[in-house]
Amino acid sequence: MSNHNLSRTEAATRSALVTTHSYDVSLDVRQATDTGVSGYTSQSVITFSAEPGSSTFLDFIHDGVHSVFLNGKGLVVSEVVDGSRINLHNLLAENQVTVTGTALYSRSGEGMHRFVDPADGLCYLYTQYEPADARRVFANFEQPDLKAEFTFHVMAPSGWQVASNGAEVSRAPLSTDPDTSRWDFAPTKRISTYITTVLAGPYFRATDHWTKTFDDGTTLEVPLALYCRSSMRESFDADALFQLTKNGLDFFNELFDYPYPWGKYDQAFVPEYNLGAMENPGLVTFTEKYVFTSRATDAQYQARANTLMHEMAHMWFGDLVTMAWWNDLWLKESFADYMGTLGVDKATHWDSAWVNFANKRKSWAYVQDQLPTTHPIVADIPDLEAAKQNFDGITYAKGASVLKQLVAYVGFEAFIEGSRRYFRDHEYGNTSLGDLLGALSAASGRDLATWARQWLQTSGISTIAADISGDGVLMESVALRQDSLDPITGKTEHRPHRLRIGLYNPDDQGRLLRTEGIEVDVEGPETTVEALAGKERPALLLVNDDDLSYAKVRLDAVSEATVRSALDRISDPMARALCWTALWDSARDAVTPAALYVAAVERFAPAESGIGVLLNVLGNAVTAVERYVPVPQRGAVRASLLDTAARQLRACEPGSDQQLAWARTLAELSRSDDAYAELLRGILSGRVTVEGLAVDADLRWSLWQALAANGAADLAELDAELAKDRTAAGSVGHALAAAARPDAAVKTAAWDAALNDASLSNDILGATIAGFSLAPSGLLEGFTEPYFDSLENVWRSRSIEIAARIVRGLYPSGQDLPEGMAPADQPVLRRTDEWLATHAGAPAALRRIIIEQRSHLYRALAAQAIQGTE
Repeated sequence: MSNHNLSRTEAATRSALVTTHSYDVSLDVRQATDTGVSGYTSQSVITFSAEPGSSTFLDFIHDGVHSVFLNGKGLVVSEVVDGSRINLHNLLAENQVTVTGTALYSRSGEGMHRFVDPADGLCYLYTQYEPADARRVFANFEQPDLKAEFTFHVMAPSGWQVASNGAEVSRAPLSTDPDTSRWDFAPTKRISTYITTVLAGPYFRATDHWTKTFDDGTTLEVPLALYCRSSMRESFDADALFQLTKNGLDFFNELFDYPYPWGKYDQAFVPEYNLGAMENPGLVTFTEKYVFTSRATDAQYQARANTLMHEMAHMWFGDLVTMAWWNDLWLKESFADYMGTLGVDKATHWDSAWVNFANKRKSWAYVQDQLPTTHPIVADIPDLEAAKQNFDGITYAKGASVLKQLVAYVGFEAFIEGSRRYFRDHEYGNTSLGDLLGALSAASGRDLATWARQWLQTSGISTIAADISGDGVLMESVALRQDSLDPITGKTEHRPHRLRIGLYNPDDQGRLLRTEGIEVDVEGPETTVEALAGKERPALLLVNDDDLSYAKVRLDAVSEATVRSALDRISDPMARALCWTALWDSARDAVTPAALYVAAVERFAPAESGIGVLLNVLGNAVTAVERYVPVPQRGAVRASLLDTAARQLRACEPGSDQQLAWARTLAELSRSDDAYAELLRGILSGRVTVEGLAVDADLRWSLWQALAANGAADLAELDAELAKDRTAAGSVGHALAAAARPDAAVKTAAWDAALNDASLSNDILGATIAGFSLAPSGLLEGFTEPYFDSLENVWRSRSIEIAARIVRGLYPSGQDLPEGMAPADQPVLRRTDEWLATHAGAPAALRRIIIEQRSHLYRALAAQAIQGTE
C-alpha cells in the first residue's frame, strides 16, 4: 500500500495551505473493451490557491505519470513523483497544475471498475471512490474538505452510455476516430473528490422527470434516469424505482425546505459493487443485486427502498454539507440511515420500516458495539485506513439509533428546523460536530453538549433489566438496573434513557396485548419505577417497548417464560420483534443456551407474519446451530431445525415470501447435513415439485452449493449448471459451489487462488473464500499457520478492500470447543493472541480485523462452553 495512507495530520496541513477552485478531468476509455489493455489515459487540470512559496502534494495511484505542468512549466517527472504522491514546490498565490498519466482499470471495485458481462461479453465501467479512491482515476487533493467544481470529459466507444455528476452538455464522434465519441459534462457545484463519478458502457437507460412547484411559485424540474446492464433489462422494474424516487424527492424537498441542489437525479445499478450504494450527487450508484433477477421477498424490496431513501438523504446530509474529516463520518451516515428509515415510513406504502430497523439495523449496531474495537459515534480517525474500517454498525446503525433518541429529546419539529438551519448556514461547505449541535441547540433551546458527550463520544452499549419484587401477583417494587461499561476507557458510563415500559397480558382470545404503557427516564445504575409499585404483575413486562432507546434488554424470569411459551401470541409486530431480539441477545451473550433460541424459532417462526423479522430470526438460528451450539448437541439441533424447514416448505402458503424464506434456510442448513440431499436433487431436477416454489437461479445455486459442500455434487454437474446460467450471479454461484467441495486438493486450490490470484474480481474472490470456508471439521486445520504467516504480505501487497476481504474471510473462525477446555485455551484463539502480541507494530487496520475476528470466535466458544455445562 506504499504511501497511500494519508494521515489526518497531513490532510490538516495541506488544508491550511491550499484552497481548491476547480478540476477539469479528461478520461480516455476507448480501449476498455480490450481486456489486454490494463489502463487508460487520465488528465487532471486543477486550479487552486496556496500560500506563496509553500510546498504540498497531489494524490494519484497510477501506472505511470507522463507529465506534470505547474503554472505552465514542465516538471521533471522522476523528481516530483513519489509513489502515489506528486510533490509541488514553490507555489504561487494562484496556481494551475496539469497531470497526465495512466490510471488502471480495477477488478476490486475501487477506482474505475471494469466488468465484462459473461452473458453477452459486453464491457461496463463505473467508479467508486469512498473514502479515497478518486486518486485511482485522476490526480487530485484527496480529502473531503478540499471541495471544488468538477468538469468531466470522457472519450469512449460511440455506442455507449456515458454519465457523470453533471448533465451532459455535448457529445460528438472524434473526427479522427468516428467509433469513439467525446462526452462533455456540465461543471458541478462545489463537492468533495470522493463523491465525483463516471459511468460508461452499453448500459440500458430509462428516463423520466420530477417536478415540484414551491409556495413562492417557483418550479423545480429534475430529469431522472435509471441504468442497468443490458442483459438485466428484462428484470429492471424501472417504473417502480421511478415512483420511489419521486416519492422521496417529494418527501425530502418538503422536509428539508431546501430545493434539491444537483440538477439531475440519475441512479445506476452496477456489477460487483462493494457497497449497497454510494451517494454521488447527480448519479447515485447501487449494487445491481437490487435488480431482482430471481424471486425476491417483500423485505428485499423494502430494503432496496430504504437504501434508495438513504442515498437521497445524502444529497443534503453529506453532499451539500460534508464532514471536514472522517472523524465526523457519522454526520452523513448516521443521518442518512435514520432518514432512510423515516423516508420509507412516511413516503412509501410499507408500515414496518421501524420494526425492521429495530430487528435488523440495531442488531448490527449491538454486535459491533460489543467488540473490543468498538468506538464512539464521533470516532478518532487518524488516517485513511482507519476511515475505511469505520463504515460499520456504529457509524450507521448506532448513530441512527441515537439520532432517533435525539429526535424524541428535542422534538421532531426542532430537529428538522435545526437541520434546515444547518443546510442554509453550511451549504457546499464542510462541518464538524459543533456545527450541527449549534444548529440543533438553537432550534430546540436545549444545550446538547452533555447529550453529545454521553451518546456520541463514548463507546459501548447499556444492558437494562427489570428487577421486580413482590408476591407473584402484585409488584411491590420495580427497579431498572443499567449495566454499562465503556470498553475503550474501562469506565462505567450510565447514559440517560427515555424509554417506555409495556405491560402485556392475555385477552379472552389468548392474544398478548399491551394493557398499559408508561414512559420513564432512566438515570444512573438503578432507577426505581414508582408508577409500577402495587400493580398486578403482567405476563410480560417489556422494557424499551416501542424501541425508543438504544440498549439491550434482559427479560425478567416471568416475562422470559411468557415469551418462550407464547411469543406468537404477541399481536404487536414491534413488541414481537423486540422479544425476538432479547432472546437472541441472551443466546449470543452466553446467558441462555443457544439451543433454546433455535427451539423458539422452530416453535414460533412458522407463525411470524413479518417477513423481515422472519428472515432475520432464521438467519440467527442458522448461526446459533453452526457456531453457538456445542458439538455434542449440534447434530440433533440442526436435524430438528432442518425437519422444521422441510415441513414449512410445504406448509406455507404456496408462492409466499415465508415459503421462500424456509426454502433458503433449508438450503443453508443442508451445507452441513446431507439428510435432505435427495429432496434437493429432486427439486433441482424437477422430479420433486413444491407447489408455489419458484426454483429460479438464486435458489438453484443455493441448492447446488449445499450438495457440493457435502460432496454430493461434482465439478461436472456444477459446470453444466453454469452453462445454463451464463450470468454474473451464475459465475459467483459456481465459484462458491466449486470451492465448497470437501476435498483437500479443492481447498488448497481455493486457498492459493484467494491469496495469489490477483485477477480474481472482488465478487469471485468473495465467493471463493466463502466456498473454501465451508468444510467439515478438521479439513482446514492445515491452513491456520499459513494464514498467520501471510497476513502482513497480504496487507502490504493488496488494496485495502481486497486485503480486508482476504484477512477477514480466511480467518480460521469455524472452530469448536473441545469438551472440558476453557475458551481461552482453544488453539486458534491462543495462536491469534500470540500473533497480536508479536505484531504490535502491524498496521492498525489489519490488527483491528484480527481483533474483531478473535472476538467473534471467543463469543462462539463461550456460548458452546456454557451449554457444555448444562
